[in-house]
Amino acid sequence: MSDCPNDPALPGESLPAPEARALPSDVVTLDGPVPGDPLELVPRLTAALSRPGPAVIVATSGSTGRPKKTVLSTQALTASGRATERATAGPGQWLLCVPAHYVAGIQVLARSVLAGTHPVAMPTEHFTPAAFADAAQQLTHPVRYVSVVPTQLQRILDPRDGAPDPRAVAALARFDAVLVGGSALSPDLAARAADAGVRVVRTYGMSETCGGCVYDDAALDAVTAGIVPDGAPSSAVPDPNERREGRIWLGGDAVADGYLDDPAQTADHFRVIDGVRWYRTDDLGVLREDGTLRVLGRTDDVINTGGVKVSAGLVAAELQRDERVRQALVLAVPHLEWGQAVAAVIALREGSNPDAVERELSSVIRDELGAPAVPKLWRHVAQLPMLATGKPDRRAAEALFSSPDV
Repeated sequence: MSDCPNDPALPGESLPAPEARALPSDVVTLDGPVPGDPLELVPRLTAALSRPGPAVIVATSGSTGRPKKTVLSTQALTASGRATERATAGPGQWLLCVPAHYVAGIQVLARSVLAGTHPVAMPTEHFTPAAFADAAQQLTHPVRYVSVVPTQLQRILDPRDGAPDPRAVAALARFDAVLVGGSALSPDLAARAADAGVRVVRTYGMSETCGGCVYDDAALDAVTAGIVPDGAPSSAVPDPNERREGRIWLGGDAVADGYLDDPAQTADHFRVIDGVRWYRTDDLGVLREDGTLRVLGRTDDVINTGGVKVSAGLVAAELQRDERVRQALVLAVPHLEWGQAVAAVIALREGSNPDAVERELSSVIRDELGAPAVPKLWRHVAQLPMLATGKPDRRAAEALFSSPDV
């Protein structure tokens, strides 16, 4: 591992970045879509997880910047997998319906290896409810799990082109847990899932924490969530008992070893504090009195419009509370007068009047969050542009506003 000078501006000590030259030869490297059958990764993953040290290299999603190669150890993947078993119904069989080269996909395979079960895979390029139902029929274990992104869940429960496929809905309801991550789950879609008897688990995490490590706002027992409050010095230690809003830190055995051959980024995001490995996220949040975590949005989701700071995440949450809104994304776009403008991209349900929705939601946001939070620019789409991970494609969304009115 390469040394990196310790940064006194951050708490604890920096981690040395993993080096490619020092990796074991059987590390599973996922730097792009897996060609052929993703289940062919299982024997390689089994071998990598049979010994300590680096086991998997997975790229971050790159939704806002250059992807980084995250090194996940056997210890971290095992801690994460066992914590998931304890938080759900125990070891079970998994259906793979997200790309295997992303952390959610490789975790389906890793959890299967740890559980000693055989996963089932379905095509992920063009997800359809019918294909999902067919794949789910191949599962044989009494305990069943699947990881999906909100877009996939929506296609099953709330398709744009007609009524839901009853086979797919029934298959979804058969799972002991449906882990949903990658982007925020709207209250309306969560309610539809509950009405259909689907056992949804909302997950929060990232490649650097072996994927989802907070389930339904509660941290798994392999991690601890801490907050460094707004305005605190950068050297402040993340505190699990802090109740003010601030930057989210996640610490524990499920945290990655760092970024491959990237000492600067590793030192900036991975720290060892009192013997515990912590990951400094780019997200803002607050810990409630019961210790559960509310994620407020990304640190770069703060929009400075006319000198007033607005949380894009809070605006998006208000939009998604309206039953006419299927999907919503709020972002900052450059504006000649305001510096930055609050911009909203929304996908409405069929039959909704866009002008009426904009007018009424503007009034709601003005009342709830204040006038500066009201979107100055709107774009209506049939579906939000998405990355393969299920996260909104922010760059594609920003391109929707490259017109003279901005």
